[in-house]
Amino acid sequence: MTHLLKPVGLGPVESDVYLHLLSHAHAGVPGIAEALGITAPRVRTALSRLTSAGLANRLIGRPARYVAAPPEVALDSLVLHHHQVLDDLRAQARELSLRAKVAAGTQPGDLIEVLDGADAVLHTLTRLELGARHEVCIIDAPPYLSPGTLNTNELQALARGVTYRGIYHAPTLAAPGALRLLDRYLAVGEQARSLPDIRMKMLIADGELAVIPISFTGDDAATRLLVRPSPVLDALKLAFEALWNRATPVGRAAPAERPAPAGDAAAEDTAGGGRHPLSPRDLAILRLLASGAKDRSIARALDVTERTVERRVAEIVRLLDASTRFQAGVQAAARGWL
Repeated sequence: MTHLLKPVGLGPVESDVYLHLLSHAHAGVPGIAEALGITAPRVRTALSRLTSAGLANRLIGRPARYVAAPPEVALDSLVLHHHQVLDDLRAQARELSLRAKVAAGTQPGDLIEVLDGADAVLHTLTRLELGARHEVCIIDAPPYLSPGTLNTNELQALARGVTYRGIYHAPTLAAPGALRLLDRYLAVGEQARSLPDIRMKMLIADGELAVIPISFTGDDAATRLLVRPSPVLDALKLAFEALWNRATPVGRAAPAERPAPAGDAAAEDTAGGGRHPLSPRDLAILRLLASGAKDRSIARALDVTERTVERRVAEIVRLLDASTRFQAGVQAAARGWL
């Protein structure tokens, strides 16, 4: 707790003084200095900063005594103020960036930049995602720098209101733990779709910058291209939209629940209602099946036998009153099960 106030720009001395005030009402400078083992001038400076920040108040009278402002009110207000300052800083940074671009001009050779090395790639991807203002479009496909890792940049951007649309290479969703990661993103607002086979790996931020592999058929994850506004970027955006329109939506996993008994009205699905009698495992099988994954991949992803997958798929097809797997996928989507 020593550095409690560090996130809002105050130091350890201010944190110590504030914590002391919370437990010692009407404290004066000499008493605080003695209790904390620091000099009176340092205490006065800390109290001045705390008062300016709205975290402490000086009482009327002599000698001067102080009380702490309620933390649930004062800290929330201070954090909100710092968020506003950061938003203003982002706006100024964007304006300065635009001025720099106008001043420097854009040469044909500047339209595409080679990012060489994992650090350079990760730094650029982080900068684009955390700096996004409106939308990030992703095609998730091999090769990967760090497979199976939670993308905290996306979580932060989604929390700021940035829209995320992701198209997934279906076989990657069958990798162990892949659906759990995807559910984390879906739970906080990502829109996700999948295609059986897609290799056009890319990330486009606000339609202004894109990162793509140096080759769509290679396996070099540590060398990529940064594409600036140009006909190449326009082509990438058109390609993404065309693929998005062809892709199959990937639904979010429902809360864990046991399958309800047959005939239970509370569990029966209604058109578009999304209620279903599937167990969590059967729902995971259905999602992977709809994404185009094969039985062997589904079995490996869920750590079950291929025979179990075949048996459960047959049961899902029966529940949907379908005659083929394709028809089952159509029925599941129509009923809101996906």
